[in-house]
Amino acid sequence: MSTIRVLVVEDEPIAAAAHAAYVGRLEGFTLAGSAPDGQSALRLLTEFAAAGTPVDLVLLDMNLPDLHGLDIARRMRAAGLFADIIAITAVRELNIVRSAVATGVVQYLIKPFTFATFADKLGSYRQFREQLASPAAGHAGPGASQSEVDQAFASLRAPSELPLPKGLAASTLEAVQDFMKLQSGAVSASEVMEALGMSRVTARRYLEYLADAGTVTRTARYGAPGRPENEYRWVRPAS
Repeated sequence: MSTIRVLVVEDEPIAAAAHAAYVGRLEGFTLAGSAPDGQSALRLLTEFAAAGTPVDLVLLDMNLPDLHGLDIARRMRAAGLFADIIAITAVRELNIVRSAVATGVVQYLIKPFTFATFADKLGSYRQFREQLASPAAGHAGPGASQSEVDQAFASLRAPSELPLPKGLAASTLEAVQDFMKLQSGAVSASEVMEALGMSRVTARRYLEYLADAGTVTRTARYGAPGRPENEYRWVRPAS
C-alpha cells in the first residue's frame, strides 16, 4: 500500500513541530506539510490536489485563529477535497467531534496526548485503509464483503470510546479484554465465566459490549444439545 500523506494543521508552533515529528516516526506515513491556520490548510490541500499529490489525512486542530476545525472540514468537502480527518480537540468539544462524521472526521485525539496515543490512533487508521484496500485472501468478487467492511470500520474504534452501560465496570472490562487477547480461537460466555470467576450472564454482557464495539466477532456455535450458544473471537489486525 502507498504511503499515507499527512497534513498537520496546528497554530501553536511547538505543538505543530511535535506532531510533524511524530508523523516522521511512523512507518507508512509521510509529512506532506504543515499549516498554521484554516485558510493556509485549505490552500495547501488545493495545491497538493492540483499537483497530483493529494493529502490522505489531515491532523486538524479544532481551534484555530481564523476558522473552527469543523468549518474547515465542511469547506474541504465543498471544494471536493476528500482527505480523512483526525480531529485534535479538547474534552469539552468531544461531543461536537463525535457528531461530525459526515464532514470526514474519522477519529479524534484529545489534548494533551503522548506519542504512544498518537501512534495507536494513526495505526488504527492505517489498518482501516489497508483492510478496505485489500480484502481478505480468498474473497470472491471485486469488492470487500460486509464482514470485511465492518471489521475495517471497527478498527477505527476502541471500546473505551463507547459509554459503558450501567452495571459494567472498566476494570472488569479490561480483564475480559486481556483474556480474549490471549485466546487463539473463539470462546463462549461459559468459558469466560469459568476463567474469570464471574456469572455467565455477566460474562455475556461484557462480551456483547465488545462485540457491539467491534473488538470481538460474534457467531453462533452449534453442535451442543439445546439452544446454540454464541462464541466470540478477538479481532486481530490483518497480517
